[in-house]
Amino acid sequence: MLPVVILHWNRADRCVATVRRFLDQDVAEGVRVVVVDNGSRPDARATLRAGLPAGVELLEVPHNVGFGPGANVGFRHVLAHPEDGDVGWIGLAPHDAEPAPDCLARLLDAVEGRPRAGLVCADFGDGATPVVDPYFGGILAPATVSEGWEPAGHPHGTLMLARVELLHEVGLFDERYFAYCEEADLALRAAGRGWETGLARGAIVVNPDLGTRVPVIEYLQLRNTLLLVREHFGRYHAGIRTLLAVGQLLAGLVAPSRRGPYWDPWARVRALGDHLRRRYGPPPPGISGAEVAVPRGSGPPPRPRPPVGSGPGTTRPARPRPAP
Repeated sequence: MLPVVILHWNRADRCVATVRRFLDQDVAEGVRVVVVDNGSRPDARATLRAGLPAGVELLEVPHNVGFGPGANVGFRHVLAHPEDGDVGWIGLAPHDAEPAPDCLARLLDAVEGRPRAGLVCADFGDGATPVVDPYFGGILAPATVSEGWEPAGHPHGTLMLARVELLHEVGLFDERYFAYCEEADLALRAAGRGWETGLARGAIVVNPDLGTRVPVIEYLQLRNTLLLVREHFGRYHAGIRTLLAVGQLLAGLVAPSRRGPYWDPWARVRALGDHLRRRYGPPPPGISGAEVAVPRGSGPPPRPRPPVGSGPGTTRPARPRPAP
């Protein structure tokens, strides 16, 4: 069977619907679903328990540990408790991913015959591919193929598969990121050991709208991009990226037209300061704010799609991110 870890946070009905979508996937081996409840409210957790189909495993985390750490809870469980017939891959998705009925089958077809394919993600149908820039981290580039395997800089977390052998060799998500950029970090570590990352064109997944807190997004995207750049491209690139971030902050204060979709100057200042102090993990308690609804038909962090091939931060945003 193909194990799939689904990360849930406070949207039980949505999660139950997503679980059923994965159980109904057209995969010959069948799908084994493991749900990780990432510190949901008691009422949401109770609704989730009552609604999950028989045979679905539920792991309950006592508090919100973030997207990457929550996914690691599920990965560790599957790696420690393999079932007879488990294939050599583990899937990951948030509670509101909506894969097409043949999505998982297409993902597995895309990696067939590619022994060094270690990470692969589904297709939003937007004609864009996640890549990693040495100054801006995860951005988008135009697609280069229309069907099947396409090389990518990193997968997106709205729906991805990780080869079990890669996870044993390279490790799991770096939990310093909490949320945003952890997929890019994993892919870069994997590439350093000769593993390939790709996107499966035609393996379609979409996401509905999601509300999330603007300052949290602003803080995590900037702080984690700086961490990613420093860790994988060195202090020079991180220094340039820091100067660019300061320039963007000053420009946004002077000219509103220069502000990004999640403009929050205090969150940006705190992100810069925490990066310089090497403070990572969960956002600090002071980072909060109003929720915004972001229309999505695509991937990881919740923010509007950037123009293809441009813009700072992680690729794209659509998965339900934990708010502190």
